[in-house]
Amino acid sequence: MAHGDITHLDIPVTDMQRATAFYHDLFGWQIAELPGFEGYPMWQAPNGISGGGLAPRGDGFDQPRSYVVVDSIDETLEKVKAGGGQVAMDKTPISETSWFATFVDPDGNQIGLYEGVTEVDKD
Repeated sequence: MAHGDITHLDIPVTDMQRATAFYHDLFGWQIAELPGFEGYPMWQAPNGISGGGLAPRGDGFDQPRSYVVVDSIDETLEKVKAGGGQVAMDKTPISETSWFATFVDPDGNQIGLYEGVTEVDKD
């Protein structure tokens, strides 16, 4: 995926089993926990491209969050701050070759950033 592509959508849920059944029945999404991501079932849309996760709803995570691919999270977060946004979560590892972070734009929207390659991306 290229810089600026939307790569992932996290949906906050309170009941994983109910949410898994709901989204599978509603959209036909294939939803499963992958090794290393227990407690965070990931969904795949029928197009084989779109996907995301069902994540526990929590403080600061009460609305769906899109993740955008960037070449450098560090550089992007600097631009966020220079443009009047705020860093909500610093660069955090997902794997040895991938990271994520979140920021809040000047209008209060929380957006995720993704940098790197995961095993899921290699398939």
